[in-house]
Amino acid sequence: MTCSFGAAPSALVVTPQNKVMCGGPPAANIADTKPMANIMPFGMCSSLANPTVASATAAAMGVLTPMPCVPVPSGTWIPGSTTVLLGGMPALNSTCKLMCAYGGVIQFATPGQIKTTVGN
Repeated sequence: MTCSFGAAPSALVVTPQNKVMCGGPPAANIADTKPMANIMPFGMCSSLANPTVASATAAAMGVLTPMPCVPVPSGTWIPGSTTVLLGGMPALNSTCKLMCAYGGVIQFATPGQIKTTVGN
């Protein structure tokens, strides 16, 4: 995954609570958004909406100063699959996006598996 304000890629961590495996690893649904459990940091954050970035930038007299990313997902992944449910929620597919409360857009750079296609 990538975040539009993050400096490094990250991977989605999916726990087996949905009880569905997909091409080997557990399959995810749109509710898999827990920070530091499902969504790991993206290196350094450069969003001025992030209070630590804003503070560091102000201290540097307006020079953008990225700070360590601590993801703050807002809502669920969208749009999710309209045809496949996992644990009563739409399945996650490679076209889904997740908003960060600091303005970033989290999206998939590469799907976690390629043997199974989950429709929109």
